[in-house]
Parts: sequence; C-alpha cells; structure tokens
Amino acid sequence: MKTYLVGGAVRDKLLGYPFHERDWVVVGARPEDLLDQGFQQVGKDFPVFLHPMTKEEYALARTERKSGAGYHGFICDFSPDITLEEDLSRRDLTINAMAEDTSGDIVDPYGGMQDINSRLLRHVSPAFSEDPLRILRVARFAARYAHLGFKVADETQELMRKMSDNGELATIAAERIWVELSKALNEKSPAVFFSTLLDCRALHALFPLWPPALNNTILDSLNNAAEAGADADVRFAISCSDLNAEQCKILCSELRASNSAAWLAERCAANIPLPPLSKAEDWLSFLEQFDYTRRPPLLDAFVTAATLLLPNEKRLELLQNAAAELREVQAADLIAQGFKGPALGQAMRTERLKRLKEMDCGE
Repeated sequence: MKTYLVGGAVRDKLLGYPFHERDWVVVGARPEDLLDQGFQQVGKDFPVFLHPMTKEEYALARTERKSGAGYHGFICDFSPDITLEEDLSRRDLTINAMAEDTSGDIVDPYGGMQDINSRLLRHVSPAFSEDPLRILRVARFAARYAHLGFKVADETQELMRKMSDNGELATIAAERIWVELSKALNEKSPAVFFSTLLDCRALHALFPLWPPALNNTILDSLNNAAEAGADADVRFAISCSDLNAEQCKILCSELRASNSAAWLAERCAANIPLPPLSKAEDWLSFLEQFDYTRRPPLLDAFVTAATLLLPNEKRLELLQNAAAELREVQAADLIAQGFKGPALGQAMRTERLKRLKEMDCGE
C-alpha cells in the first residue's frame, strides 16, 4: 500500500500558489485496509476515507468507464491492482494529473510539469470529453491562473467546442453549473471564465440569452470588480447587467441562482443605466425598491455594481447620501407630533420628499 499527494495541492505547490486542502490517493489497498487503520469511509459512488487525525480525504486509486450520458454516467473500478498512472489518467488536465510520493518526488506521467512551465491548460486524454462538467472546470482554472499567464491549449479549446456542440452540456444540473459559476466569480480574473466559455460556445449552448450581453465593457467591468474586491453577488450582477429585466429573471431561474445574487442581478438589469429621476417622487420610488431603510447593504451593493459599470454617473453618490438622509426620518418623532395611523405614513412620506427636494433630488 502506497500513499501519494495528488491534484491541486501538488499543482499549487509547484506554482508557489496558496492552497488550503490536500487530497491523497492510496494505491494497492482495499477499503478494509483503511478501515482497520481507523479511517472513516464517506461517499457512495467510490470509497473515500477521512484520515483519523487530519480529516484529510484519502481515495483508493480508481479508473472510470463511461456508462451513460452526463457527468454522472460512469462505472468506477477501485481494485488494489489499479496503478497510480491509471488513476491519474482519468483526471481532467495534465497540471492536475501529477502526484508527490512520501519522499517528495514528483510523479508526472502526462507532462504536467512541462505544461506548468509552458503555462498551458491541456487535457490529459480524449476521455476528457466524457464529462461535460470539465468544460466549466477548465474555464474556472483559466480564470484562476490567467494572471500567471496560463492559456487553454488550442487542442483542448477545440475539443471543448466539439463537446459544446454535441448537446451533452444539457445533462449538467443547473445547481452544479451554479456551483462552478460561483467559484469562478470569486477567482482573480472572472472575465476569463466567461471569455473561455464564449470561445468554445459552451455558454451559447447552455444559456443562449447570455452571450450577446457579455460584451467587452461588461467583461472589463467584471475584472475591475475583482480587483476592487467586490463580492460574488456584485460580480454576477455585472455579468447580467446588459440583459433586460425579463431576460435576467429567466437566466437567474435557469441557473438556480441564489436568492441574494438573483435579487441584485435583476435590479441591476432593470436600473442600469439609471432611469430619469426628474422628481423627488422618482428618487423616493427608486430607493424604495432597495428596501433602503431596513437593509442598507442592498443599496450599497447596487451602487457598487453600478459604479463599476457607470464610473461617470454622478447620481450614484447622491443616491447613497439621500438614503442616509431619509433614514433619519423616524416614526417616533412624528408620533410625538401627534401623527398616527394612515396619517403617520403620509407624514413620513411628505417629510422624505421634502428632504429630497432640499438635496436637489428632483423638484
């Protein structure tokens, strides 16, 4: 029985890139061998075990054979006769198909080290095409390592185009796409995720409404959002902002987007560029859709996204200032003046409109 560090930890150690998880492969073992050593078995499709002390994942070496459509259609063989090279051969990219033994020596049967030096994301074998989810993973790795000079190899990009055109992307569950998208949005160069998927036509196959809205201005704003440290909801909203409100709502539904991401994206799509705000009533109605009195961060997130898309829009700062001023209008103060019931609500609205006019927010 031999144990090897594999995958991302090996790749990122060689790149000098920070990593937080370590995965291990065990060659020449049966499930009972690990159970006898106190490992805890998890997972149903194939045996994965948690180390009794570190809780890191140890998987038995395995091979996979395509048995049906989609990314779940595989039969796994995890017998003790499976070699390390066979296990590594099933991985997506050469830079993910390296291992490190207990002496610190690198096992690299598929040229991962060369591709690290060449800054290439290249598939290990034609078996790559058996799992359509790998297209999204490659795009995510491209977004993660673009700042280091990594590119998708031409032959891999061409293979992803063929996969995108064959219809099997439709077998990926929307929830799984959202997981990959959420991770990609948090990468250093999220626009590269989208440009990679656009180039191989995957996004056209998955969400036909989206590609026309992902122009260079949107992609540049997306990378600017990453540089500014904006959160994933803001980044997602920027990616959707050139859609109209109905298109955005459809996309968020198809993606099974989180409630917070969908909420912000739909409001950005509906309100960027900002509508005419000629009257105080317009400003108040605009602010009310963001629940500005009870949940100020919602308006702040919109302003963050809108500022990245519309850096010369002067009204955005005024919106935030107006919201802060209107939050100073307190029901208790008006109750003390004798207002109650429906009259109280009307008095609060009147006072808010008065303050907006004093701030030159409309007539």
